[in-house]
Amino acid sequence: MASPAFTPDSRSLPPLVEPAADLDRDEVARYSRHLIIPNVGVTGQKRIKNAKVLVIGAGGLGSPTLLYLAAAGVGTIGIVEFDEVEESNLQRQVIHGRSDVGRPKAHSARDSVLEINDRVDVRLHEFRLDSTNAVDLFSQYDLILDGTDNFATRYLVNDAAILAGKPYVWGSIYRFEGQVSVFWEAAPDGRGLNYRDLYPEAPAPGTVPSCAEGGVLGVLCASIGSVMATEAIKLITGIGEPLLGRLMIYDALAMNYRTIRLRRDPGRAPVTELIDYDAFCGVVTDDARDAAADGTVTATELAALVKAGEVALIDVREPVEWEIVHIAGATLVPKGRILSGDALVELPQDRPIVAYCKTGIRSAEVLAALRQAGFSDARHLQGGITAWAAQVDPSLPTY
Repeated sequence: MASPAFTPDSRSLPPLVEPAADLDRDEVARYSRHLIIPNVGVTGQKRIKNAKVLVIGAGGLGSPTLLYLAAAGVGTIGIVEFDEVEESNLQRQVIHGRSDVGRPKAHSARDSVLEINDRVDVRLHEFRLDSTNAVDLFSQYDLILDGTDNFATRYLVNDAAILAGKPYVWGSIYRFEGQVSVFWEAAPDGRGLNYRDLYPEAPAPGTVPSCAEGGVLGVLCASIGSVMATEAIKLITGIGEPLLGRLMIYDALAMNYRTIRLRRDPGRAPVTELIDYDAFCGVVTDDARDAAADGTVTATELAALVKAGEVALIDVREPVEWEIVHIAGATLVPKGRILSGDALVELPQDRPIVAYCKTGIRSAEVLAALRQAGFSDARHLQGGITAWAAQVDPSLPTY
């Protein structure tokens, strides 16, 4: 019995990319499992071959996304990445290996992509994406994939994609949960949505911890990254129903996928230019910034104060972080208990307090709260326990 002809979904979008001229004999052999899918076929594979896709970051989400895009036969892949591979990356960033530690991530990612498919044109962009370069860079590609882990970059990607007229696939991960959606302000048939319809305003500084602070299950990256790559292939070839106008949420503990409809925010102002996104999102609150201006000590300064017994050292991280590593002589009082006021009566009154966290962001928020509560001589550790391990006690593990 003949298979029914493929009929495009009513919610599908036109193919994003025109097909390449042809596939050679080796490409037919390599992509044969695609070619025999009616929805993809030869024409779909030619579109994939002709596609130019920019992946922002070669980290947790960029790793599986890059590998699967390369395996699928995407002709041109751009990688925006300026970090180096660290040992802590290997728990989830599977595009890198042990021998890559200390190498530029962009170089390691390029080598892995070419090992899978040496026909891919890999273009490296080894710089920090910002308002001066994003629109020009995006204009060189058909599609953007964003798996970054901070709100400033997410808003930058969104606004630059709008100005460049490009669609992009967005992914996010945290602990056991992941999210994916497609944003495209210029989508046909009035279906355009962008990231500001999901998050009209950036969350208050300090309220949403990053993966570096809250952690992430390594294999979660594979689940969300593969969905992002799937959405890319669907957009390139024009098959299926993309996640434009929908947010997919994955709960790994419950093993549950669900989607919710997104609506255009009627009060959203049009994006006409790029802005200062660090200022827009804020790394810390204004109160924390003001408190830190005259209440910061360096790791070496703190070491001298601790040795002289002149300060009370308060660790404001979470108990699981304390179990990994802490500074000898410190007392654990998590940030939340201080900000709520519950722990203020437990803090020492006979000595100045120095608060510390992992990198200094959370402790700056705590410092502002302590100053407001009357602890006028409180300070915080610049760079957190990470700086302490680097400058004072290299025997301590970092995470």
